[in-house]
Amino acid sequence: MTDSSHNTDGHAGGRAPAGFELGTDGPRTIVVGLDGSESSYHAAAYGAGLARRQGARVAFVYVQPVLAANAMLAAAAQATTQEVAEGLLNEIRQAVERLGDLRSLRWEFHTFQGDPYHALAKTADDLKADAVIVGVSEHVGHRIVGSVAVRLVRAGRWPVTVVP
Repeated sequence: MTDSSHNTDGHAGGRAPAGFELGTDGPRTIVVGLDGSESSYHAAAYGAGLARRQGARVAFVYVQPVLAANAMLAAAAQATTQEVAEGLLNEIRQAVERLGDLRSLRWEFHTFQGDPYHALAKTADDLKADAVIVGVSEHVGHRIVGSVAVRLVRAGRWPVTVVP
């Protein structure tokens, strides 16, 4: 009988499989949808924590809705959504400063006008994102039409995490 040695890692001679590179697993860029809702704040916290642990960059994306048809209402809507964007940016800055373990976090903030799905998809493609994180939709109508999260998942181009 011959002695047959077994190692627990499942690889001959204890060597790593060909093509494996230590330290390159996990996401490098994470895109997080942020709209000011409670679930989007949860998504932002989840994404920031994941990025910090993985040494990844996180891109927070706020999409300003286009609501008004006439010029006067459009100007008022634009001013309001700009205020929301500035408020979200300030909240991110404060959270990073307040939480010492996030100070090394590499992050950026993007804001767009239009459809949230298209803005998140474009940002994820442009940044070559490894993951997209969004909050669960809080709108009843999205159960019928389809939420941004469902549309991102159906696109099948990135891993998508939906945070409650």
